[in-house]
Amino acid sequence: MHQTLQKYFGYTEFRPHQEEIILDVLNGKDTFVLMPTGGGKSLCYQLPALLLSGVTVVISPLISLMKDQVDTLRSNGISAAYLNSTLSHSEALEIKNALLENQIKVLYIAPERLMMSQTISFLKDVDIGLFAVDEAHCISEWGHDFRPEYRRVNILRANFPKIPIIALTATASPKVRSDIISQLHLSDPNIYVAGFDRKNLFYEVRPKQDSYNQLLKYLKEHRGKCGIIYCLSRNSVEMLAIKLQKNGFRALPYHAGLSDIQRARNQDSFIKDDTQIIVATIAFGMGIDKPNVRYVIHYDLPKNLESYYQETGRGGRDGLPCDCLLFFSHGDRYKIEYFIHQKQSKKEQDIALAQLREMINYCSSSTCRRGVLLKYFGEELTRDHCDNCDICLNPKETFDGTEAAKKLMCCIEDLEQRFGLNHVIEVLVGSRTKKIISNKHDLLDSYGLGGDYSKDQWKDIAREMIQLGILMVEGERYPILKLNRESFDVLDGSHSVNLTKPAKEVGVIPKQVNSQVDPELFDRLRRIRKTFADEQNIPPYIIFSDNSLQQMAIDRPGTRADFLKIIGVGEYKLKKYGDIFLREIAKHFAKDDAPHSKGLSDTQLETLSLHKQNLSIEQIAKVRNLGLSTIVGHIEKLILAGEIDSIDDWVDQEKQKTIQEAIADMGGEFLSPIKEKLGDGYLYEDIKLVRAVMMVGH
Repeated sequence: MHQTLQKYFGYTEFRPHQEEIILDVLNGKDTFVLMPTGGGKSLCYQLPALLLSGVTVVISPLISLMKDQVDTLRSNGISAAYLNSTLSHSEALEIKNALLENQIKVLYIAPERLMMSQTISFLKDVDIGLFAVDEAHCISEWGHDFRPEYRRVNILRANFPKIPIIALTATASPKVRSDIISQLHLSDPNIYVAGFDRKNLFYEVRPKQDSYNQLLKYLKEHRGKCGIIYCLSRNSVEMLAIKLQKNGFRALPYHAGLSDIQRARNQDSFIKDDTQIIVATIAFGMGIDKPNVRYVIHYDLPKNLESYYQETGRGGRDGLPCDCLLFFSHGDRYKIEYFIHQKQSKKEQDIALAQLREMINYCSSSTCRRGVLLKYFGEELTRDHCDNCDICLNPKETFDGTEAAKKLMCCIEDLEQRFGLNHVIEVLVGSRTKKIISNKHDLLDSYGLGGDYSKDQWKDIAREMIQLGILMVEGERYPILKLNRESFDVLDGSHSVNLTKPAKEVGVIPKQVNSQVDPELFDRLRRIRKTFADEQNIPPYIIFSDNSLQQMAIDRPGTRADFLKIIGVGEYKLKKYGDIFLREIAKHFAKDDAPHSKGLSDTQLETLSLHKQNLSIEQIAKVRNLGLSTIVGHIEKLILAGEIDSIDDWVDQEKQKTIQEAIADMGGEFLSPIKEKLGDGYLYEDIKLVRAVMMVGH
């Protein structure tokens, strides 16, 4: 087993739970696996496929991901194929013949294809060793991505009673887990829950105020990094993508309203590192296995915690740091509630409203984000602070909120515990709505008592009291505020209440770059990887992950034996790529063109080093405690010395072209006339960089 792991996948040891799961599968046991994204779920059926007789059939709803999964397996020397609606009749026939001749070890198949009676009939003639049901949460109506057609996968047990089944998902509450096991008729399965904690993800929630400028500031600080931005609607996606393009970012939209061809083209551009940013609805991501996503931003509120967990889980799959930033407003909440109430089924409405309430609790929480998230999935944080979320790194200040809490509870009591949050607050602040006047609630003792806080502040106070257990909410569709024993303990003076002060804006904490990595070598290896990937028309990460390249840039292997020790390098990849990468590493250390010999100063070289670690100009200035103009001056010198050959990350190509024309027309000796000719939309720094590039003839 370990030999197979090293030979085909390039790993010397298993991750937690993988070995036990694989042994169960090899022993013919039905198995349920809940493992976070990036935890190594796929290996739990891909490795057994190599050791079992016959083919392993993987049922997956992710048609767009199938090709990448098959390409990845083939790049490791494993025979794999897929059957879905994208294949022509002759291509499908060729794969079926290969299956009958035992030439394929892993077959991916879409549920729609599996449901066809002729498919079931055909599979009965194939030697099958294992069925794997991927994204199994889609089977459950309690799951966030329920697909009714996926329930019909339960025909597997009836038609293939002796073949073991492994069900896998990255996100499922206890209720969803039970439903999956029941729907698939798993026989006394061994259940593995690997834990939901993605330690490399940084969670942050910001108020949705001036959100575009907040977003712009963040993206400028992370230029050159890949990221996903999620919006609620297609229109929001389109508008945001266009705005980002106008601000010089390589951003593309992705939503169900685009043509299949355009959607596939945009996704392909992102996967192949040709585009840094995808702005998307939730239609994007389930078909993505891109490991080097460095940030996931929710520009609008997600509908539930399961969606949020899975969408943020598309970041940092390589185990390296990833920021998960969410912009929160109650306006988004009301939009989502409106759409929930359009659902035909009351049961579906109640489920969706309960899920939305959990999402609001997460956003409003004054305790560790990771702790709230894990608790939802039935898991406890093993420590008091995760030290990797905005709350833990910037604890919120508290104040004695006993009097405020008493006012709110007195108002609820005056209203006989029969109304929801919004009406209670309208009474408390003294509004004269039609509902208040018609019910004579303006005559209550508590009417107008809450003028010391705004409506939004009262809402925050009420939500925190609910989280603290001092208030209760009853009812799914029309939630009513209720008092409980703890409420009366506060009212009679037995207990005081500490509440959170309004939060200041918190910036994402910069992640430390691994100082052991040789940034120049890492960049050279990435360029070779991209060349190979483009030649084969596959994503770069299928060749080697960023993790593998980083290890090469740290360990600097000099022999084939050393190269085989790199994470993700198996015998097949050693044979195919080893000599070329080893040659490049050797060439890097043999060269005698040190930057010092080009007359660059130590301070300019320090800026170069930070630039090669993909820090933006703004971040370099911040790290070095120098002005922006000073750093731009360094970069100008570095361009002239041939150390930097592209300014696309700082000045978009349209602007470059306009500046080049102005310099060609007026000469580049003096900047002021050029700036005057170009106008306010152009910075002196932009002109300096374009002039430097023109001087070296790029």
